[in-house]
Amino acid sequence: MTRRGLREQIFKLLFRIEFNDADEMDEQMSLFFETSDEEFTEEESDYVQKKYESIVAHLDDIDKSINERAKGWTTDRMSKVDLTIIRLGVYEIVFDDDIPASVAVNEAVELAKLFGQDESYSFVNGVLAKFV
Repeated sequence: MTRRGLREQIFKLLFRIEFNDADEMDEQMSLFFETSDEEFTEEESDYVQKKYESIVAHLDDIDKSINERAKGWTTDRMSKVDLTIIRLGVYEIVFDDDIPASVAVNEAVELAKLFGQDESYSFVNGVLAKFV
């Protein structure tokens, strides 16, 4: 699977936290891998799981940073899709040294085009631009 494909899977898994309690996420992760249309190698599933867990571990800091920089917006007002994409992008910009910031922003915009509403990509780009 490509990096873009892996990022898409991380987004899908991360999106589930909006609808499930923290204590349900282990079961949700198992269901995610069992019911996915994608075939994961062991290495790919480990990558997705570790990155998801790292994002969740930094979620409070990520949300605080988003709330400080997204003028006129707070995380509780954002669409769940946009928020999930922005969280992933912020994580990659701030905490993931393996991914250049410009790549993180570009990939987040592509996710927004794929999963968001018509103007989501513009909103995601605008918020993430404050982190670069």
